[in-house]
Amino acid sequence: MRRWIYAAPFALLLLAAQSAAGPGEAVRYLPQASFGRGEVINYKVHYGLINAAEATVETSGALERVADRPCYKATVSGRTIGSFDFFLRIRDQWRAYIDTASILPMRAQRDITEKGYHKKETVDFDQFRAVADVQDHNKENPTRTSVKVANNCLELVSGFYFLRTLNLERMRPGECVKMPAYFDGSNFLLEVVYKGRETVETKAGTVRAFKLVPKMPANKIFKGENAISVYLSDDRNKIPVLFQAELFVGAVKVDMYEYRGLRSRLNLVR
Repeated sequence: MRRWIYAAPFALLLLAAQSAAGPGEAVRYLPQASFGRGEVINYKVHYGLINAAEATVETSGALERVADRPCYKATVSGRTIGSFDFFLRIRDQWRAYIDTASILPMRAQRDITEKGYHKKETVDFDQFRAVADVQDHNKENPTRTSVKVANNCLELVSGFYFLRTLNLERMRPGECVKMPAYFDGSNFLLEVVYKGRETVETKAGTVRAFKLVPKMPANKIFKGENAISVYLSDDRNKIPVLFQAELFVGAVKVDMYEYRGLRSRLNLVR
């Protein structure tokens, strides 16, 4: 349970998988104008009424090259604060090198340190052959394996950036987006339902937003199929401004409080 207090908001899309992913379309070209280099978004993570953690989502100010492809370097990092830091002490970093043309991951890295647990991993994706090279950097027992993945495969960080490329203005409430993804040795098909427009309160102000809800399978952590809500700003940026998750033992809220480097003006209610 302790790992979910921080991890749930950022792993929720992957854990919303309902069935194994099958073949998709070939490697794509996906133009977008929602994000670029030098974007930084800061969040507070609340467990109930308690400030439990802080998180940051950012893209580097310079492009990187992976497998001779230009990539956005996108990083999600988080740490517990206050009393939660005393009992749990979480220091997590998730990173993806996202191809600028296809918005697909070329490389993904995890460096997770949580009280009593540590994992460091690098996954290199060959999107043309639909294969992932997985390296576990365990100091005592490092391993390297090759895993077959779906075409146009995403992972945690690139999945959020892919959602920002969708033309949500033309979607109708109830429409479903299916996303093939790889996480922790398994392939999944993620189903995310567009629910329409809402106005939400954040620590950075009141924001007009698109609401997305990933379909949840029956489990012992989240309450029901619609337990998780993701809100993207209703503008060209489509940045994540708010996450909410209803757990059987409480609620988690991830609330944006600061941002910079956006490509377009945020759609705040004045």
